[in-house]
Amino acid sequence: MQESLNERIGVHMKGMSEEEKTKWVLNYTRAMTQELAELTDSVPWKWWAKYQKFDEQNARVEVVDLFHFLISLAQVLGMSADDLFNAYVKKNEVNFKRQDSGYKVKDADDSKHI
Repeated sequence: MQESLNERIGVHMKGMSEEEKTKWVLNYTRAMTQELAELTDSVPWKWWAKYQKFDEQNARVEVVDLFHFLISLAQVLGMSADDLFNAYVKKNEVNFKRQDSGYKVKDADDSKHI
């Protein structure tokens, strides 16, 4: 579905050059940063402003927006839905092992298999 939306917008991921991939990784990263800011604005983070209320419905929409851009970013990097899921499972295992060991030392090699 995301590939179809991207195509409609004019972003064609098949056959992207390294330069185009770099551009779109940066574009999607920036878009996700903005969506995170919008998500932040859904919660009453301004301790000095008493009028704020938690907008849970908008927060959910912003999470979905983030997901759209994250899927697009994964597609730019050549990842299918299965690739993304499998990498998530492997990384989750790494995170549990880190917690089990106390995660006192950074091991840059523990994620190279992902």
